[in-house]
Amino acid sequence: MSAATLRSARAVQPVGRLMFSLFAVGVIAMFAPAAFAHDAKPTAAKPQGWSYPFACCANYDCRATHTGEVLEKPEGYVIAGTGEVVPMTDKRIKDSPDGEFHWCAHQAGLDAGKTICLFVPPRSF
Repeated sequence: MSAATLRSARAVQPVGRLMFSLFAVGVIAMFAPAAFAHDAKPTAAKPQGWSYPFACCANYDCRATHTGEVLEKPEGYVIAGTGEVVPMTDKRIKDSPDGEFHWCAHQAGLDAGKTICLFVPPRSF
């Protein structure tokens, strides 16, 4: 093999590896599942659990609340730990699929503790 042919063969090898790597990444991306939100724990009303909408969380921002953490007052829903009031007409209020309160809030940064979504059970009359 001549020196020129050997140099050409060596130049093609990195390009071939790059093309193979791009192809492999593309195949993996096609078969990888889409990003989904995390799931609420199963309850009596929803034994299979349910998924928080992706717009409300980033895989860790949502959780079921304990008794007394969210209070229903005339001015809206009050988050006991932060004192934040979320009016009942606020777009962050969502119907709770399992009839329990679930609170989605920022976990860090300047907005830490601020409500992203609040899942509420049907209102009592």
